[in-house]
Amino acid sequence: MYKYIKRGMDFTVALTALIILSPLMLIVAFLIKLNRDGPVFFRQERPGLDGKIFTVYKFRTMSVKTCDEQGRELSDFERMSKIGNFLRKTSVDELPQFINILKGDMSFIGPRPLLTEYLPLYTPEQMRRHEVRPGISGWAQVNGRNTITWEEKFRFDVEYVDNISLKMDIKIFIKTILNVLKQDGINSDNANTMEKFRGTKTEEVKK
Repeated sequence: MYKYIKRGMDFTVALTALIILSPLMLIVAFLIKLNRDGPVFFRQERPGLDGKIFTVYKFRTMSVKTCDEQGRELSDFERMSKIGNFLRKTSVDELPQFINILKGDMSFIGPRPLLTEYLPLYTPEQMRRHEVRPGISGWAQVNGRNTITWEEKFRFDVEYVDNISLKMDIKIFIKTILNVLKQDGINSDNANTMEKFRGTKTEEVKK
């Protein structure tokens, strides 16, 4: 029952938030254009509810250049702009996803929408993360975000699917605000972004 109520709540809050935050979003868009060449928004296809593919929107935090003048591939750290680093730390880069919520692609709370290339790598249990709409924040994000392993992340996602409720969403929302204020779990140990998922080993599945 809550899943149906949740969609109406998401739509109402997202619409209200977009209206209130539109001046801030316009300022952010201007600063991105001022600091870097390229588009204001980062767009990428992601799998959503039942694995249906949609286009996710975020404020762009990195340069569109992937290599330097000598052809060397740039790291995420090198591509990250100053404004982009601030947007990532404060999660302001996520605000355009309110558009995805209005469209019904996403929810405020749910498993994060990941890369489409991961779909063939999931175990049947991990694939269950697509039984609900993906979210801007989720149970895995407030329990480590980019500092936990992929297997731990997926276990949290499935745990959310099995226990979805208003009480749990409120708990995640509060923890999200606290984590943003403390800037907890934004980066993994090795890079600005989480290393790519390569599939789960057999021994990990048995745990």
